[in-house]
Amino acid sequence: MVHISANDLKTKGVAAVEAVLAEHSEAIVSVRGKDRFVVMDMAHYHHLRECELDAALAQTRADLAAGRFVQESAEAHLARLDKLA
Repeated sequence: MVHISANDLKTKGVAAVEAVLAEHSEAIVSVRGKDRFVVMDMAHYHHLRECELDAALAQTRADLAAGRFVQESAEAHLARLDKLA
């Protein structure tokens, strides 16, 4: 993964990000030598979000297939949550 320093962002602005993303899908922004942020183009971000949602859907389907769910009214659900708190 390629790094961009906060100083490069200050001096070069978005051009620093664009230059890195032209060659790589992600870049780490470091501040005072510590990795702090990740930047990527929107298409890559949307792809990662879609993968995240697909994984959540797969987990939900697995839970349903294994019987790991509760069927109840909204009122019963809220009462159950109150007991957990």
